[in-house]
Amino acid sequence: MAAAGGAQAHWSSRFAFLMASVGFAVGLGNIWRFPYVTGENGGAAFVLIYLACAFGIGVPILMAELLVGRRGQGSAPTAMAAVAAEGGKSRQWQWVGGMGLLAAFTIEIVYAGVVGWVLWYLFKAVTTGFVGVDAVAASSDFTAVLADNTGMLFWTLVGLAITGLIIYSGVKDGIERAVSFMMPLMFLLLLGLATYNFFAGGFSEAVAWLFTPDFSKITGATVLAAIGQAFFSIGVAMGGMMTYGSYLPRSISISQSVIIIVFADTLVAILAGLVIFPAVFNNGLDPAAGAGLIFQTLPVAFAQMPGGYGFSILFFLMLAVAGITSMVGLVECITAWMEDRHGMARHKSAMLVIGTVAVLSVLSILSYNVLQDLNLGSGNLNDTLDYFSNQILLPLGGLLIAVFVGWFMTREAAADELHSLKSPLLFGLWRFLLRFVVPPALLIIFILGVTE
Repeated sequence: MAAAGGAQAHWSSRFAFLMASVGFAVGLGNIWRFPYVTGENGGAAFVLIYLACAFGIGVPILMAELLVGRRGQGSAPTAMAAVAAEGGKSRQWQWVGGMGLLAAFTIEIVYAGVVGWVLWYLFKAVTTGFVGVDAVAASSDFTAVLADNTGMLFWTLVGLAITGLIIYSGVKDGIERAVSFMMPLMFLLLLGLATYNFFAGGFSEAVAWLFTPDFSKITGATVLAAIGQAFFSIGVAMGGMMTYGSYLPRSISISQSVIIIVFADTLVAILAGLVIFPAVFNNGLDPAAGAGLIFQTLPVAFAQMPGGYGFSILFFLMLAVAGITSMVGLVECITAWMEDRHGMARHKSAMLVIGTVAVLSVLSILSYNVLQDLNLGSGNLNDTLDYFSNQILLPLGGLLIAVFVGWFMTREAAADELHSLKSPLLFGLWRFLLRFVVPPALLIIFILGVTE
């Protein structure tokens, strides 16, 4: 039985849960970052190491987070406290769940603005198709975007309004309906755009960039990059997966679902590479443009390629879907906590969370221009929030979740939640990885993050 009960919402099907979880895991960062990091670190050789890290580190900790959520039947802090109390441990473990909510909140403040850029560029794609845009024009256009506070705020609020409407409508009427439509749409767009690139040119160069193994590039730094990519791209330690786990019926296998989530997350990243890099190579552009690839480099490719108008619209629509579904997970975990902690109605808590993020996102927007020189120790506000969440809260939170489930949660409770994992050998392997492999790996990420 679960450690805590209550009138808890539940996913109506495994499909809905998987779409929500994959949508939360697949964000803007891993769509452009994974293909680039892969190409720079040995292609297929890096992919093999990444897969080993994803399944050796990502799978065990994601299983741990989901089973705590389902066992505790509540938001991340509530679930951690309930599971700890069930095993005779201190309810102060709730602060680990609280770290996840803080990470989600800080990430959302900056992320909402980036999703606003995507929506703005989707509008630009529809209205102009980037016709006649060259490298100078694309760079100037993005610079103008960063200087236009009114425009950035408007599109940020559009993204938050869409997210808020989904959260406001509840788990089944809001999140389920949205992701059950949006995620298949995203997959179809990815497949369609990759197929288009197969015929449009640059596809073979992209395949070579991503999948030609170069083991000479494999170093200790490469392995650490793979560990970090595997951990961050799956979306653990942000409270979202634990909250989604609390909605998971016992009839749905956690272990099987996690394998699907990690596989789908990796597949999206690879397909994204086959969408982005053929256009880059076919137009003689720089594949090492990093984050600027999306907003400064690709518009040049859209202007030059046959059918670039339609391609640009579908591409930014795909990115918008990825951004919105990630924001839904980030906001939902905080909304669920407001309901748990303060007994607030979902409608009220959703509006409060969205409204707070909207107000603080103004400071994030201003950090691209007016406040860009305001130094807070790690740079301006956006740099500081990014450092605080990604270098401190996420690896430390993931480490503590692994330690809690591996060493403090009773073996019997964990086995009960992983009841579909019939083989004692597989359960033992999962517990071994969670206790002896995941914590050292995340400790290394944390130490490197705070000392670099």
